Amino acid sequence: MEQEKGVVKHVVVAKFKEGISEKQVDELIKAYANLVNLTEPMKSFQWGKNVSVENLHKGFTHVFESTFDSLEGVEEWVAHPAHVEYAKFFKANLDKGIVIDFIPSPVPL
Repeated sequence: MEQEKGVVKHVVVAKFKEGISEKQVDELIKAYANLVNLTEPMKSFQWGKNVSVENLHKGFTHVFESTFDSLEGVEEWVAHPAHVEYAKFFKANLDKGIVIDFIPSPVPL
């Protein structure tokens, strides 16, 4: 099957382990953001904390979004040594997480 072309959003929804300090979370976020400088396929990064009033978060507290030019770029990034090393550090502090990659679609008119 041919891969779709276009910008790809890589979204990680996370809940950190109990006992992880805000300082440790800040260090994880800074290191994640620095992957933009270390891995060419990653074009941008943004993050935020859950602020939903719907209370449907199921304990997830943080969202991280990265942008890539293609699915091939995501694949290259996932295998990049800087990402592999970071992922070990990130997962060691994670209680649970979800990862979704998607190609933004226009709203049908």
